[in-house]
Amino acid sequence: MAQQNITGHVDRASTAAKGAARKAGDHPVVEWGARLGYAASGALHLVLAWITVQIALGEGGQASQSGALATVARQPFGQFLLWVLAIGFTLLALWQVTEVFLGREAFDKAKAAGKAVMYAALAYTGFVFALGGHTSSNKQTKDFTRTLMDAPAGRVLVGLVGLGIIGIGVYHVYKGWKQKFLEDLQEHPGHGAVVAARVGYIGKGIALVAVGVLFVAAAFKQHLGKTTGLDGALKSLRDLPAGTVILIGIALGLAAYGVYSFARARYARV
Repeated sequence: MAQQNITGHVDRASTAAKGAARKAGDHPVVEWGARLGYAASGALHLVLAWITVQIALGEGGQASQSGALATVARQPFGQFLLWVLAIGFTLLALWQVTEVFLGREAFDKAKAAGKAVMYAALAYTGFVFALGGHTSSNKQTKDFTRTLMDAPAGRVLVGLVGLGIIGIGVYHVYKGWKQKFLEDLQEHPGHGAVVAARVGYIGKGIALVAVGVLFVAAAFKQHLGKTTGLDGALKSLRDLPAGTVILIGIALGLAAYGVYSFARARYARV
């Protein structure tokens, strides 16, 4: 009997949590905020694409979240744009939190949780720059990797992180090639958006695979020099034969993903 009472309380609590999450997710502010967040993601990817082209041409730049936001800050009306981006990412993160409670499968819940953390991190970085501060995604990634490396079985943990990122990259390529992104939309976005999405997911997937490879290499060599996320991966690719061509291709992919994100802002299933 006691076990049944406990189970009943848990079920009622779960139902209440799902009801609250559904109500929050359907709120117009959260819904339109999520769409604003997707548009913000599009803008950020376009800036990352431009920085990637600069890296390919040997002109420097930092292809990271903080590098992209710092670039936005230097533009006319940059501070205003940073506030818009930060608010959009905040509301998109909130919407992803509601999806954690409403997702039917464990994979869907885990994916929503991961996205919520990612967009929350983007929102935090955006607010830092909007308030006139500065932060470095490269340093944060290197510090995170160093912390893992210093832990028991640290090399294994860093290697697992790398394999996880490679898996996400491969999934992006698969999602783009098989047009699985259409499942995220409430209606067909049109041929142009589909082409942009396919190119964008595949290009972004290749970039993520490169990031993951650097983590795996760091685990084997215990060398953290280039484990700075996307920026380190792109600058490593630049040193390869035909590196410039590869980087231009990735830049096109990131730009295409940005264009698709604007279409997703309109057609997303939220």
